[in-house]
Amino acid sequence: MNNTLLLSQFDLLATAPGGVAKLRELILTLAVQGKLVPQDPADEPASELLKRIRAEKDRLIAAGKIKRDKPLAAIGEDEPPFELPVGWAWVRLIDLMPEFQNGASSRGDVGGTPITVLRLADIKDKRISLVETRQVPIAPSDIAKYQLSEGDILITRVNGSADIVGQFNLCDRPVEAIYCDHFIRMRIDRHWVKPSFCALLGESALVRSAIKSLFITTAGQKTVNQGHIGSLQFPLPPLPEQARIVTRVEELMRVCDALEDKGQQQAAHHRQLVQTLLGTLTGADRDPDTATPTQDAWQRVAAHFDTLLDRPSAVDALEQTILQLAVRGQLVPQDPTDEPASELLKRIHTEKGRLIAEGKIKRDKPLAPIGADEQPFELPLGWAWARFPELGEFGRGKSKHRPRNDPALFNPPIYPVVQTGEVARAKGVIQEYHSKYSEVGLAQSRLWPKGTLCITIAANIADAAVLGFDACFPDSVVGFVPAEALGSVNYFLAFMETARTQLIAFAPATAQKNINLEILESVLIPLPPLEEMKRIASRVEHLRRLCAELRQRLSQSQTTQAALADALVAALP
Repeated sequence: MNNTLLLSQFDLLATAPGGVAKLRELILTLAVQGKLVPQDPADEPASELLKRIRAEKDRLIAAGKIKRDKPLAAIGEDEPPFELPVGWAWVRLIDLMPEFQNGASSRGDVGGTPITVLRLADIKDKRISLVETRQVPIAPSDIAKYQLSEGDILITRVNGSADIVGQFNLCDRPVEAIYCDHFIRMRIDRHWVKPSFCALLGESALVRSAIKSLFITTAGQKTVNQGHIGSLQFPLPPLPEQARIVTRVEELMRVCDALEDKGQQQAAHHRQLVQTLLGTLTGADRDPDTATPTQDAWQRVAAHFDTLLDRPSAVDALEQTILQLAVRGQLVPQDPTDEPASELLKRIHTEKGRLIAEGKIKRDKPLAPIGADEQPFELPLGWAWARFPELGEFGRGKSKHRPRNDPALFNPPIYPVVQTGEVARAKGVIQEYHSKYSEVGLAQSRLWPKGTLCITIAANIADAAVLGFDACFPDSVVGFVPAEALGSVNYFLAFMETARTQLIAFAPATAQKNINLEILESVLIPLPPLEEMKRIASRVEHLRRLCAELRQRLSQSQTTQAALADALVAALP
């Protein structure tokens, strides 16, 4: 293997999506295939190691110190997944005479000696961590039975995660500890296998895929046993080469660590750059006469566009900045001839009064006046603060019927029902639904019209989207139908995306996050003049389309880069 070629591609591979993880996998693959370090013809071949192991095993069996293993099928010529270098040999792990011991099941013995008992939580990065261990009184005989020594490998025996079960965790230093029954201890004579090389093999894709094929799954828990581990096929190099491989892998993994740190630092610096430059648009750097970003602020951002917008997260930040500018009156110019928002509010109030008198909508409960100290920021001339109930029909979906999964609610299916998940996935306009109410379901709910702004208040908090069809929804969704004078809800959809973080903060710290209708009713909305609102909505739609196109191009670029990285990996000998 040409290591210079591998190192020359490190930077390119590391900058691809998931590149460092691919590099680590590649390093382990090359290591177990004997392609990472040169072979030395002077090394004693693995076949000689195996002869000495078999001789020692026969001696111990004859002396009655160990039992004869149940014979496993020999490794056929067509069974190994790749050809080994000269001097290597395919073996089953059991052929290396491992000593297995399942962990202690005791949770404490009366009169026992306190000792650290390692749990799954005490394994960090496939190594034993003694930072947050606990001590348990254990009988002295069990302490001796389950005592760990340097070079032991703890194999995770049971867990719900396929990525954790069968994991080889090296004890790389002396520890005063035993281990619980979630582990199997494996101890191999280091005269024929270096524990660090064995742990390295356990991390490789070769061994991980083999272990996953052996899982026993019961009640969601995956398990491996000593027999599974013993049956694993290992590529065994000469002992001196094992040491060279471990040294080289450790060197290259340190390079990967540095690349990972570098990538994280670059990402952090990039986020800071994005925040700083985009912050000049929404911060204090504005023309005091127009309350809009100065030309200098725009020029600073434009000068760094290539640097700023080189990843999808930066485009997301730009899109949020566009929305912030929109609802602060900084995205389009004001026109002093526009009818001010205060007059628009008067017309909406008159319209609502007429609908209440006609019995078409219910009277809202009175809202307290908005004090000057409550206003989040200063509005442009002609704008006004308002709240959802003042701007149209605003109410929570209904779901009175119990139980909610009663078949009578849904049979026969007639009226679409939109749930919180459909709102969250909509990305603008809701076009999907997965259930329908019957007449019974409609009677305990209501049919909201196409064009209603839907806002979630449970599970997915403050997600918002516009109904693309008439539909019902449950009490976890709030609907806003704008007054006729307002027309479209597009501006309010943009506003909700800027208010989401603020609203999530109101949710209690519980597993089922939720906010209530009163919180949404109190949200202050910066209301522009109607004509400016239309200009804002049109401008936002145009700019968001451009953001979507840019995001797609970046995604295609990253896909191409990932494919190139994969091709380079495949091309390496």
